[in-house]
Amino acid sequence: MSFARAADGEEATRTLRGHLPTGAPDFVYLPVEVPAGVHEIAVSYRYDKPEVPKGTPGNALDIGIFDERGTALGGKGFRGWSGGFRNSFALSAQKATPGYLAGPVREGTWHVVLGPYTVAPQGMDYEVTVTLRHGPTGKTPRRVYPPERAGGRGRAWYRGDCHLHTVHSDGARTPAEAAAAARAAGLDFVTTTEHNTTSGHSAWEGLWGDDLLILCGEEITTRNGHYVALGTDPGVFLDWRYRARDDAYARFARAVRRAGGLVVPAHPNCPFVGCQWKFGYEHADAVEVWNGPWTADDELALAAWDNMLVSTDSWLPAMGNSDAHREPQVVGLPQTVVYADDLARRPLLAALRTGRSYLAESFRVSLELTATTPTGGYAGMGETLRARAGTQVDVTVKAEGAPEGATLRLLTDEGEMRTGPAPSLTWRTTPSLATYVRAELRHPAKEGAALPGAMAAMTNPVWLGGGAG
Repeated sequence: MSFARAADGEEATRTLRGHLPTGAPDFVYLPVEVPAGVHEIAVSYRYDKPEVPKGTPGNALDIGIFDERGTALGGKGFRGWSGGFRNSFALSAQKATPGYLAGPVREGTWHVVLGPYTVAPQGMDYEVTVTLRHGPTGKTPRRVYPPERAGGRGRAWYRGDCHLHTVHSDGARTPAEAAAAARAAGLDFVTTTEHNTTSGHSAWEGLWGDDLLILCGEEITTRNGHYVALGTDPGVFLDWRYRARDDAYARFARAVRRAGGLVVPAHPNCPFVGCQWKFGYEHADAVEVWNGPWTADDELALAAWDNMLVSTDSWLPAMGNSDAHREPQVVGLPQTVVYADDLARRPLLAALRTGRSYLAESFRVSLELTATTPTGGYAGMGETLRARAGTQVDVTVKAEGAPEGATLRLLTDEGEMRTGPAPSLTWRTTPSLATYVRAELRHPAKEGAALPGAMAAMTNPVWLGGGAG
């Protein structure tokens, strides 16, 4: 699309129509020649949704935009992404639609980016309309980011939800509504993790406080799985436009760490298109074992995570997050409860990385797991109890706020070793018998069900002998 320069107060509109066949590229870039003197760029789009056979994906088309600085992978030209959640957006120096970044509309070649998420057998017909409004550029407001520390209680247990969405991607809650929901859930911290955009980083002004820390992040939604960039520097954009076969994931995992964050594969066994994790776990710092209300997907993720624990060199701490988008999805169901030196970004991330944490369905539930020796040896979740192979080890798990009829389980690399009713359970073992011990608190199983009851809380492992930690 090409536009001519116009007088202040005038606007010009162009429409482009096209067709995408099945097997279209993951991303289609439509160039827009923007002249000098543009105040605002507005984009709308639509596409057809023909009937498809049952069990066949239909048409779904995402959209975003890059400015005159280009579309290079990981480059600086990113100006926003709304996926398939909006059919229009606009941005100027002064303001932008949620999901997009305010800033000058400079002269040069911009690109509207289409992401054909799924394409029907008939293909996809689309129409993109771009409107340029001419006038003075205006001034971009200074972005205000959350502080890195809240009041806290010093070294203590802190409850957090590190995967949730607002109107800045495909959520329905405003940041204010999400913050209120976090406080109602008894959380001490949350992470803003919008899909493929950083616009939410500066959307929480006035919503944090001594009782609630806001961390910055991004849910990076590739075509071969999603991962949370957790606790990154405010404003740092991390690209998502690659597959496992493209050999780009390791590069961006390193970029997450350079930005001070953690790499956390999200809902790794989710059955939806593009959601299952295909990149492996070599470059991850933790894994989201529990995503939202407990389902069979989480049961699969738990089993895969437990299998990782046999390798003490490559285990990853488990996390639980709500991935809440809208009512009635509950912020803080589940939540990760972490023992950190302070309610601050770096201490929290350090504790999450070591697995000094457990997962719970709500603030009403607490879980404690310890391993001790007769000579005073002690270790908790994410720690190693240093002891010889034949040393007597007493393992104790205690639950507070357990649901009625709930069952405690103690599991090792051999499987379930002890089970009993809440609120407490003990077991005597040795490091020669168990490399690690972890605990679960389960709701009663439904009559006739093939799976155990839903999870109410679970711990990261305590390592015995010379294992990890």
